[in-house]
Amino acid sequence: MKRRKFITLLGGAAAAWPLAARAQQAAMPTIGFLNSASPDRYATGLSAFHQGLGEVGYVEGRNLTIEYRWAEGQYDRLRTFAADLVARRVSAIFTTGVPGAAAAKAVTTTIPIVFEMGADPIAFGLVASLNRPGSNITGVVSLGAGLASKQLQLSPAAVKALLVNPANPSNELVVKELQLAAGTLGIKLHVIHVAAEQDLAAAFARLRELGAGGLVIPNEGLFLNRSEQLAALTVRHAVPAIMVDREFVAAGGLMSYGSSRSDAVRLAGVYTARILKGEKPAELPVQQATKVELFINMKAAKALGLTVPLSLIGRADEVIE
Repeated sequence: MKRRKFITLLGGAAAAWPLAARAQQAAMPTIGFLNSASPDRYATGLSAFHQGLGEVGYVEGRNLTIEYRWAEGQYDRLRTFAADLVARRVSAIFTTGVPGAAAAKAVTTTIPIVFEMGADPIAFGLVASLNRPGSNITGVVSLGAGLASKQLQLSPAAVKALLVNPANPSNELVVKELQLAAGTLGIKLHVIHVAAEQDLAAAFARLRELGAGGLVIPNEGLFLNRSEQLAALTVRHAVPAIMVDREFVAAGGLMSYGSSRSDAVRLAGVYTARILKGEKPAELPVQQATKVELFINMKAAKALGLTVPLSLIGRADEVIE
């Protein structure tokens, strides 16, 4: 090859290398974010997810992009949103709850899925085992054992009610766990179905008919999206209620007790980032988030004529005056 021609080819290749490098830099991984709630109601969770990603070195906009899909409490949207994320060829999907995980698993067997939920993923056929999930899905489950019994004990009165969204299949297990705990504690527990926001007024009217002196509101997208509204209803109807959501207490609800969603979502963010680094979900054991939080609204307790034991106040993560 003539020297001049060789230099010309070499110069062309050298000019191409920076372009190739820039193209590789631009091809950032994309996460599909599938959530049954709304963005304004999941701000704390979203912050925790970003924290988990950051612990492994991923920052949105710098070396990662995220496609957000919010179902606003309407579970029938999840399957369509999940299919859209798959069509966009995202690198991984993060989702919350059984409905979101089931929707994602139904549309892909190859794209890694990371879930965060309070239910048993084996019971719903999402993973083969906790130690070795065995497919394209893994995640984090919140501590559940013993919490249902404690929620019933913390919520006063011998007759209580439980709000349940029948559209969420994981609530069947919640009902069974709480009914078992109620039987052990000698508590009469009524189940009231709430499938949409317009059912809430009738649900609280039903509470009075049943003579329920306490209310348990489970960790459920429909209710989490409306925690302020639920708090207002409990105040208006003078019903002592417990929920797994700090915002409920901040808005005037009596108490919140349960696993820390922020801690669970942070751990899920770490898992998602590790998968982006090359680890396989089938080999990542399902983790259990063990941090439990207690929030108490003393103003609500006073309005309800309740005396909160000092021992309980001392255990609280936050007491809202």
